Amino acid sequence: MSEKKVGCRTPAVGRDGVTNIPKWKFDLLRAAILDVLAQGDIRYKDLNEAVGALVSKDDLARLGNLGWHVISVKLELEVRGELVRRDVKGPQVIGLVL
Repeated sequence: MSEKKVGCRTPAVGRDGVTNIPKWKFDLLRAAILDVLAQGDIRYKDLNEAVGALVSKDDLARLGNLGWHVISVKLELEVRGELVRRDVKGPQVIGLVL
């Protein structure tokens, strides 16, 4: 039996590729990202550390590259309209859709 996957898209115009990741990884990181953002907006560069602090050591070991997976899930959440990039000067800031 094959493992269920979730297709992660990008909001970038002209980029139609889909990255498929295991559903358990998507669900784990989606929940962690939304938990982080429930506390308020965050700079994108701080997201990996904040998410990593919420994920167990065992799950971190099973995930592989945390940063790559966080990016994939974050982009899919943007496409779904669950989070947004704030229109601010300077480093990218993300938050929940208001």
